[in-house]
This record gives sequence, structure tokens and C-alpha cells, in this order.
Amino acid sequence: MTAPLPIDQLSQSAADWHDLRWLLTDVDDTLTWQGALPWQTLQALSQLRDAGIRVVPVTGACAGWCDHIANAWPVDAVIGENGAFVMQRQNGTLNTTINHTAQQAQAALLAFVQTLLSQYPARRIASDQAYRVAEVAIDIGQHTPAAPKDEIRALLDALHAYGANATASSIHINAWVGDHSKKVSSFRYLAEQGLSGKQYSEQVAFIGDSLNDSQMFASFPLSVGVANIAHHLPSLPHPPQWITTQPGGFGFAEFAHQLLTLKRQ
Repeated sequence: MTAPLPIDQLSQSAADWHDLRWLLTDVDDTLTWQGALPWQTLQALSQLRDAGIRVVPVTGACAGWCDHIANAWPVDAVIGENGAFVMQRQNGTLNTTINHTAQQAQAALLAFVQTLLSQYPARRIASDQAYRVAEVAIDIGQHTPAAPKDEIRALLDALHAYGANATASSIHINAWVGDHSKKVSSFRYLAEQGLSGKQYSEQVAFIGDSLNDSQMFASFPLSVGVANIAHHLPSLPHPPQWITTQPGGFGFAEFAHQLLTLKRQ
């Protein structure tokens, strides 16, 4: 496995970033840090928008949180609940496109997860479950003690055996029924914006922080991990191309500064 390059070496690959128009980004512990949103993140998002770079969060976050992001943050759209829906403002209206298969399967999946968690006293349904429209989230460290790796693996195996898709982020296990994912929904959204072929690798970058971002790192050559991804690198099938020195939203702002410096040259 090739180790990610330090973000301060981005200038050595300036030509690769010349045509960048889109930045897809994870949210939890990529734009946020330790449960809070640094002001540096919002400043960086605004600066990227002003530079003509369209930012789209691609996240496991619930619909309620995504509604706030789409309405209040300087972003072009939000792909939420691991691809279950896309929210975007168009002509002053917030439009949402949702995977109805996942939405209809949510109640039965929730009942299964509630039964499953009776075997894991330290785990519970995520506190934002009431604001989810298509998936079920298990708290593995947001408001509960951090789950050990073997427990996370066992939960994922049980969810897969049920027939659900399931991934682990830094704070949640997200589970859903349906053919969507961060990758699938991102490519579908970008195609709807008119991108195709080489444009995906030349005009789109992704930044993330955890194991469930591996597919996105593999899909976009222009990929960045914030510093807190470092402890996942030994088990990450597809690492990012670059890595920041700062964690979470501070690392996102660090990357944005490096990128915008290149774009001004």
C-alpha cells in the first residue's frame, strides 16, 4: 500500500488539480471535529464556493442534519444517509430525491436492529434516528463508549446476514436496504450535472476520514484524508492520495487553503 502524500506537497501535483470543479466531502470528523463545527470549516466552504468550486457533502448523516446543511451552509447539494437521498436548492426551493425502497424497508430493519442490540448492552440506536428517513444508525462512539473492533465487525456481519448494507463511520454503524451507496449516488448525481468519462477523475475530488470512505478514495484519484484517518490506514483497502496534518474540520480547512493557493497561481 502506498502511503498518502503530505498535503503540503500538493503544489508538486498542481497540474492534476487544474481542472477541479467539484469537491465531495464526508461530514462527521471531516468537516466537524469532536462533535463541533469549527468556524474554519465554514470559512473554507465559503472560500471554495467563491472560487467556483462546487462542494457537495456525501454523508451518513440523518435527513434532519442534511436539511440544515442544505439550507444553511455554502454547499450545492447534500447526499445523505449514505446515498439514500439528494437534497439541493433549486430556484429557491429545497428539493429531495429519495430511494423509496430504502424508505419502505426502514421500519422492519429498525425492529431487527433493536432486537440485535439486546446482545450488546453498551450499544444503542443513534440519538438522531428519529430524523432518519431511510436507514438505521447504531451509536458506536458518539454518545456511547467507543466500540471495540471485534464488536463492530460482529454487528456488521449480523446486518449483512439480515440482507442489509452496512458500513462503520467514526461514530455510527449505518445500515440500509437498497442499491445505493455513497459511491453509487455520487456518480448518479454527477452524471445528472453533465459529467462523464474522464471528467470524474479530472474535475472531482473527495475528502474523508474513515473506513467507509474507502470506495470514494478508490473512485476519485484526487482524494484526501484528514489527519485522523491515520489509524485506519493499515486496514483501509484504498487509502487517499494525500493526507492533512490537522484533524477533522481543521484538516479540511488546511486542504482548502492548499487547493485555493494552487488555483490562484
